[in-house]
Amino acid sequence: MTDLADCTATTLLALYRSGQASPTEATKAVLARIERLNPALNAFCHLAPEETLATAAASTDRWHRGEPCGPLDGVPASVKDLLLAKGWPTMRGSRTVDPSQAWDVDAPATARLREAGAVILGKTTTPEFGCKGETNSPLTGITRNPWNTAKTTGGSSGGTAAAVASGMGPIGIGTDGAGSVRIPAAFCGNFGLKPSFGRVPAYPLSPFGTVAHLGPHTMSVADAALMMNVLKQPDARDWTSLPYDPADYTIGLNDGIRGLRIAWSPTLGYARNVHPDIAAACEKAVGVLASLGARVEAVDPGFEDPLEITAGLWFVGAVAIWETLTPAQQAVADPDFVAEVALGKPLSAQDIMRLTMRRIALGTHMRQFMQRYDLLVTPSVAVPAFDAKPAGHQALTPENMLGWTPFSYPFNLTQQPACTIPCGLTTDGLPIGLQIVGPMFGDAMVLRAARAFEAICPIPRPTLG
Repeated sequence: MTDLADCTATTLLALYRSGQASPTEATKAVLARIERLNPALNAFCHLAPEETLATAAASTDRWHRGEPCGPLDGVPASVKDLLLAKGWPTMRGSRTVDPSQAWDVDAPATARLREAGAVILGKTTTPEFGCKGETNSPLTGITRNPWNTAKTTGGSSGGTAAAVASGMGPIGIGTDGAGSVRIPAAFCGNFGLKPSFGRVPAYPLSPFGTVAHLGPHTMSVADAALMMNVLKQPDARDWTSLPYDPADYTIGLNDGIRGLRIAWSPTLGYARNVHPDIAAACEKAVGVLASLGARVEAVDPGFEDPLEITAGLWFVGAVAIWETLTPAQQAVADPDFVAEVALGKPLSAQDIMRLTMRRIALGTHMRQFMQRYDLLVTPSVAVPAFDAKPAGHQALTPENMLGWTPFSYPFNLTQQPACTIPCGLTTDGLPIGLQIVGPMFGDAMVLRAARAFEAICPIPRPTLG
């Protein structure tokens, strides 16, 4: 029988329904996988095995009675350590956070998982405050890629991506402020979705502002659709969240993409250093989409690289956090975060307004562009996973912080839904991701297109040591 730790959430639920497996058995399998692999991968920063097994036992009892409490009842799950979880410290990857305080609130996403019956395993690693596209910090060290432990997971949801890709729980929640779901999902070879802004409620809201999204990491598109049905439930604590969406994202998931108009942009018009293996794999993947009946057109959306906008607004957010810290806390901050603060401090109110107006122009441009196309497809990241290194290993600049992920951050600025799905491996055996971007509020269409591709090109798992 397949190791239960390698089963998707959808498969586990079918096994529970048929009585062939129980949540307790699945959770024990996942905890055994964590015990074996987490010392090398460093994906989890907080675990509570006894509490987790008690939750799984309660779920097993419900299934035995034929009374599951929700659509994820008994599914092992993880939450990124930027999200509040009642009873557990939320350290945010930072030595500036005091763990000895009241932790008595669930973030909306955590609460929705609990209500749906998920078995929450623990908290996954993040760089300090989710501040960069690598998952390393002075607090938790380096999180490593399950395909090659010498390589980075990317970030900032690197712990979630490494956990899901390696079978340390089939589903997890990450956050994405400039690519932080899609970068690690692409590097670690799992499916990751950044929904439309506000579709998944957040509390407290990110200090990095309206570029910050929450979304699922999974090993199948069906699992992500199932998670989205849960995560998109309203929460009054988030005043930026969208109105209630009654749609069931699992319905129509297998309807295919025949007739959809897809814009294929291998560089977005400005990405000059796309790795040749990535370019070739994504070109081939677009051929698969065309073979499924989509009307594919090679076209760039027609905007300049918005790195300056992203970096400027991001660094201002870093300053906002910095100014809440005491001198003693500032003294133990991640050097990369300190560098971001230094880059943000010179920005004036006028500078910030100019960046905001440029962001608005980009969003307006893309709203109009997406009237001509149903989807936009690009590579997910321009490079494969690079070497994993500690925090502060190089002098931080906007270019080395985000220049290698030119396809992700534009769609945080525009707030459009975007996913990454594995589409091949480099010659060195590292995962490659294809990004599918939808129009604002077109989350279900993005999932449907990803599922169509996945049906032809299933998501592979790494060979684990």
